[in-house]
Amino acid sequence: MIEGRQILKRQDDFSVEEKRILDLLDRGLSRDFPNPGRVGCPDPTVLRRMAEREVPLSRADQLLNHLSSCSPCFQDFSQFRTEATRRPRMLRMALAAAALILIVLGALLWIRTTTAVQTATIDLRERSVARGENPDSNTQSPIQLPLGTKHLVFDLPIGSQEGTYEVALLDRAGEETRSTTGIARLENHTVILKADIDLAGVSPGLYFLGIRQAGLEWTRYPVRVR
Repeated sequence: MIEGRQILKRQDDFSVEEKRILDLLDRGLSRDFPNPGRVGCPDPTVLRRMAEREVPLSRADQLLNHLSSCSPCFQDFSQFRTEATRRPRMLRMALAAAALILIVLGALLWIRTTTAVQTATIDLRERSVARGENPDSNTQSPIQLPLGTKHLVFDLPIGSQEGTYEVALLDRAGEETRSTTGIARLENHTVILKADIDLAGVSPGLYFLGIRQAGLEWTRYPVRVR
């Protein structure tokens, strides 16, 4: 009887009338009225609908007499009601977990996108060197360099040497707009040059990308900053 009363007291969201009906039912129902043959018991679906308030207790008069004299049905009803009260809490937890997952995925996507934009990989192995001072004079399409680029990774032409290189963004007159240095190393039979550069404040347009080792002339490639 005490167990039945404790279960019922957790039904805080019942109306006053429903609580009164439950109090009337709570007369040792959990143990004092065994019904091993389940004689006259309604379908468990009906009890579950009652517990989930799809069938209000105040409208289920035909079942009250049975519930008040059948401990198995009363126990089923109490269990269904406990499950019903827990479900919203579990749903809120699931929604919170899903929201957290979406936030984490969004952050990872942002980091991945930002990194892709900031790092430009440029293959110079089959590009010809620009001649003259006009980037438009080269028949090859200019290298595309986003304004947000902060890191440059070059596949240098075959025969390039390892070591320190100067890298510069040159205007049409050959003046250095931005310059930096980087280290070239042999990786998988290709000399890879990595350098950091800051294009903040550079106007979009056509330029030369100059690369050289100390004491040598610029090797220039047409580039479009966009």
